[in-house]
Amino acid sequence: MTPAADGSGAPPLRGLVLAGGAGSRLRPITHTSAKQLVPVANKPILFYGLEQLASAGITDVGIVVGDTRADIEAAVGDGSSFGLEVTYLPQSAPLGLAHAVLTAATWLGGDDFVMFLGDNLVEGGVAPLVERFRANRPAAQLLLKRVPDPRRFGVVEMDGAGRVRRLVEKPAEPRSDLALVGVYLFTSAVVDAARRIQPSTRGELEITDAIQRLVDDGLEVRAHELSGWWLDTGKKDDLLGANRAVLGGLAGRVEGMVDASSRLVGEVVVEAGAQVCRSTIQGPAILGPGARVVDSHVGPNISVAARGRVERSRVADSVLLEDVTVRDVVRLESSLLGREASVQGRAGHPGVHRLLLSDHSTVELADD
Repeated sequence: MTPAADGSGAPPLRGLVLAGGAGSRLRPITHTSAKQLVPVANKPILFYGLEQLASAGITDVGIVVGDTRADIEAAVGDGSSFGLEVTYLPQSAPLGLAHAVLTAATWLGGDDFVMFLGDNLVEGGVAPLVERFRANRPAAQLLLKRVPDPRRFGVVEMDGAGRVRRLVEKPAEPRSDLALVGVYLFTSAVVDAARRIQPSTRGELEITDAIQRLVDDGLEVRAHELSGWWLDTGKKDDLLGANRAVLGGLAGRVEGMVDASSRLVGEVVVEAGAQVCRSTIQGPAILGPGARVVDSHVGPNISVAARGRVERSRVADSVLLEDVTVRDVVRLESSLLGREASVQGRAGHPGVHRLLLSDHSTVELADD
């Protein structure tokens, strides 16, 4: 073991990022791309988590990967661009979060660790949670958020003293509205607990069952309720919500070209090489390198990735990946368009279009 990166003499703390899921809820986008690499405000979701780990002083990071390993490795590399040292940990199949922990057990080597789901975003980062964990070092420390529909998540029940007493994965009848956020801190006790649980009815080793084992063993399991936003980007509307949240924190800057006939309203980022001609960009919005907006109204809450094209159209509350073309569309909103997708209008129509397109798709919108 090596000393903690902060020089405090505390036990070392590693980062374990899970990036092995299939992304079935974001299909067809994820037929051709890892869900953790779908961009939010023109940056892959996974990168936000890696940056937050680095900001918390955690530099030794293992990434659990599956079928999309090649894509993840190509995007992240050795981790040096994030100030990290990254090790890739292949998972045989997506058999649950506790299975991912067991996959990483040898690499973890008995160290404490932060486990971060690679398709989740947390406002404010993980540094405050890391500080609490290091100060008290319970067997597990959980991050919770109150949600309107707990049936989608792992749910935590607390006792009157604020201690974790029961955890249930995706309960049909939740007894609490406190959902597990995709950030956990553990000692090595969770590895032993994961080895002593059985697959759930879903055929997975559930992290909720492993944490419940810690509770049943009488070990300390603490929880902290998140006051800011938490976004699980597993579905299109969730991802659009994440895009809105992250865009809302951007400061405007212009490195590309905006002609005299165009207007930027609010916080707008125009990356180098991007062009805005005879158009209005309503922030928050970001235009990636080489993007071009002509005779259009774009935004609010819009991300146009590198080399995207919007011509004679209105587009709002959407994520457009690389090389997308939107042309002659009266209004497009709440849409996620995959790489090289093309949306082509014919004659003007006052309708509103809502689309989820896979990569290389082409849609021609009828005029009636």
